[in-house]
Amino acid sequence: MVALTDAFCQKHLNDEYAGLARRMAAALSRKRPSPLASGQPRTWACGMLHALGQINFLSDPATKPYMPIAGICSAFVGQSTASAKAAAIRKAINAYRFDPNWSVHSLTDQNPFLWILDINGFIVDIRNAPEEIQQLALTNDLISYLPHDKS
Repeated sequence: MVALTDAFCQKHLNDEYAGLARRMAAALSRKRPSPLASGQPRTWACGMLHALGQINFLSDPATKPYMPIAGICSAFVGQSTASAKAAAIRKAINAYRFDPNWSVHSLTDQNPFLWILDINGFIVDIRNAPEEIQQLALTNDLISYLPHDKS
């Protein structure tokens, strides 16, 4: 599966997607019982890339890389098979759109789930908070970097 996803990502996507697909394959293989024990590797590879594409809005032309989900499916299996496998994968790992655990780093700035925090009962976009509050959030591992420091 990993060889299939690596080859596809090398040709059509990027290293971020390849790394996430590897992590997803590892996460699925650790499940007990592992869903990967049955079915064709190409079906699972397609399902993983399909799920990652949905999580990261791959089919939105405004994203880079961009690829219609049908493009992933046509390289592996039929679209209905891929959609069913992707749904099973998302359910198995509790993944959702913009899931911070499965998001490409290039979309971090646009991911509202990473920046919205509850501060003293107030919902705050930490990117708009004073630097000292951002620093505190970073120190407490609530954000992965200071928004103004990203290059």
